[in-house]
Parts: sequence; structure tokens; C-alpha cells
Amino acid sequence: MQCRKCIERNAEKVYRKSRVRWRQWVLKAYKYRIYPNSEQRIQIAKTFGCCRFVYNQTLAYRKEVYEKEKKSVSKTDCNNYCNRQLKKEYEWLKEVDKFALTNAIYNMDAAYQKFFKEHAGYPKFKSKHDNHKSYTTNFTNGNIAVDFEENRVKLPKLKNVKAKLHRNFSGQIKSATISQVPSGKYYVSILVETEHVELPHINQNTGIDLGIKELCITSAGKKYENPKIIRKYEKKLVKLQRQLAHKEKKKPKLLQNKEKR
Repeated sequence: MQCRKCIERNAEKVYRKSRVRWRQWVLKAYKYRIYPNSEQRIQIAKTFGCCRFVYNQTLAYRKEVYEKEKKSVSKTDCNNYCNRQLKKEYEWLKEVDKFALTNAIYNMDAAYQKFFKEHAGYPKFKSKHDNHKSYTTNFTNGNIAVDFEENRVKLPKLKNVKAKLHRNFSGQIKSATISQVPSGKYYVSILVETEHVELPHINQNTGIDLGIKELCITSAGKKYENPKIIRKYEKKLVKLQRQLAHKEKKKPKLLQNKEKR
């Protein structure tokens, strides 16, 4: 016969195990704008260029091996080729984050596998003039951290970068993707493993009616004001339209060459 305390302890252990078993973990990405200084911008530009270079070199290596020896090359082989040969031949590859180069190789391998499995187009070599610039680095030994009080993000090779942290998160950081858009702005997307919190279930339906004066009105009679975002940028839009009206349309290169002749 078990005592009452033993029964309670066993029941508590079973309850804890059931909670752990049904706990759901999800990956969520949080994107923030960052404001790197001049030195950090140079380092980011170097990393963009090195990732593009490694992507193209490993793709060419994979293609050459298959054409000559009819052998398939794995992503591990491509990574070894980068570490043992490319980094010795091009020492400036050691100046950037090693995880960024590895992820560039893995992205090339994913595009290569997609070509065979999903019948997508053959992987193309990356161009220097491509507007999409980004690289991904992995979390290890606290090399990526977010300080919400100081509004700073710690990144490999960049150290602390000023950022606009408009929302908090809790969980384990897995990776960070640094990107630059055509306008020149920089962003970081931090991938976090966090616990999925299920929303409470209610037996109630709500109808929403979109309007002009108000943004929307619910079936319960609650009204939401229209923020009228367009009004905020009306003056700026008028100014840009005037500038556009005075500009000449750029002629294609073929017409320019004909006019010169």
C-alpha cells in the first residue's frame, strides 16, 4: 500500500511529463531595422561579396566535377573545397563570418536539389548587380544577442549594432539574416525557437464591416478610427510627382548607340 504523499508525488510527476510532452515549439522570425556605422557597413558589404563569390565558385566546382567525372558532389564536399582550397587561394575569405559562407554553400545545394526533385530551373550564378543582398549566420556561444534596453543587436564580426527594436521576444536564438534593400536600408531577421501559446477558444462570432469614415465597425457596435495614412504622405507624394514630371525618360542603349553613329 502506498501512502497518500507517494500517490500525490507520482500524480505530480505524470502531470509534469504530460505537460512537457504536449508542449509545442515553433520557429518565429523577428525583423528589425539596423543602423550600422561606416566600419560595419564595409564589413557587411565584404560579407555580401564573399558569400556571392563562394556560391558561384562552389556551383562551378560542382558543375565541373559532374561534367568531367560524372560524379555528384555533396554540400559537405563543397564546404571542404571552400575551407581547404578557396580560403588558401583567397585569404580575404577569412575576414568574414565563416557561418555566412557555409550557409551560402547550403543555399546553393538547396537550389541544386530543387532542380532535380521539383524540376525547377538550374541554379544561376549570382550577379554583382543583383539588388537582393543578404547573408545568414548561425548562433553559437552567444555570438548573437539582443539588448532591448540599449536598442542594440550583437552580431558576429560586427559586434554591437544600433537597431530599432520595436517588439520583444522570448526564446532561443537560432540564426540571424542580415539584408540590404535597394533603398540602402539595412535589416536583421532573427530566427527564434519559442513556445507556441494557444489562444483561448470562445463560442462567439463577430462580423466586421469595413467603412470609409471609420476603418471598421464590428457587429457589437465597436468602431475603429481610420488612421488615414495617405494624408500623412500627401505633400511628399506631390513633391515627388513634380520631380518625376520634369525628368526625361532614359533611352535604351541600342537607341543611344544608333544616335552616336
